[in-house]
Amino acid sequence: MNLFDGFGRSISYLRLSVTDRCDFRCVYCMSKDMTFLPRHRILSIEEMTLVAQAFNELGVSKIRITGGEPLIRSNISLLFKNLRELPLKEITLTTNGSQLIKHVRNLVDVGVKRINVSLDSLQADKFKTLTRTGKLKTVLKGIDAALEAGLKIKINSVILKHRNMDEVRDLVGFAIGRQMDISFIEEMPLGVINEHQREKEFVSSADLREHIAEVYPLTPSTKNTGGPSRYWQVENTSNYIGFISPHSDNFCSGCNRVRVTTEGLLLLCLGNEHNLDLRQIIRHNPNDIEGLKQHIVAAMQNKPEKHHFDLNGNKPQIVRFMNMTGG
Repeated sequence: MNLFDGFGRSISYLRLSVTDRCDFRCVYCMSKDMTFLPRHRILSIEEMTLVAQAFNELGVSKIRITGGEPLIRSNISLLFKNLRELPLKEITLTTNGSQLIKHVRNLVDVGVKRINVSLDSLQADKFKTLTRTGKLKTVLKGIDAALEAGLKIKINSVILKHRNMDEVRDLVGFAIGRQMDISFIEEMPLGVINEHQREKEFVSSADLREHIAEVYPLTPSTKNTGGPSRYWQVENTSNYIGFISPHSDNFCSGCNRVRVTTEGLLLLCLGNEHNLDLRQIIRHNPNDIEGLKQHIVAAMQNKPEKHHFDLNGNKPQIVRFMNMTGG
């Protein structure tokens, strides 16, 4: 069975958030003093497994585990083991890298082959400022451990004009030197932040490509990993640079994904509030996977055609932070 939305787009990719908590406090992702969800509002591992199974039976073949920081979720290894029992084409993970050294062996053992690691700076002091709590050395050791274990890594970097634009080409060189791909992400206006004005820090993907190409010539590519990145190959290498452009180059026409938050909200679009409370459905009828699937199929007709991000508004259109949404 295939899952389609009201615009005929096939939904084959689920991003499943396992926690809203994180051991970092990245300035573009959350406020300095976050209030996290109480435990009873968070899906259990068993409930998350049921959600994954329902989507898989509806034709979803790829699941990405996100957060917050997913590797700080208790019993996360059990979820990966449960997902391995499903006939999925791919199980992937987005992480800040802080816990990779502890978990890399388990990830390999449960069949994870590819992960994304968020990394916005290679300078320890700047990294600490951007993450508020992170230690660059720990993340770099985690990346090296994951590479040594055979995991394929893509780096994700959010670039802010006056904070880390000066490191863009250094980040590209870092990725090339370790045979990793890298994606640059335009900052998304999710949640109210006080650290900077988003419109003044915005850097478009086109500007980044031009900046990178001065040192690393780029060739357009048809590479597709199932997500929103549009890739360019670095000439004379096997490396690719992706650009995720929710503002400057809207990718909604090819959207193949939905998100489920850690409290069980099925988010039909990153930039809209359309959602369905799966937690309520599951807890009302815990063993009714067919009923759950019917609700999911019906919800797809409410998936909007596209989002409308606006950097110039006084308030964000979406008040939930990215850690609540799932990366």
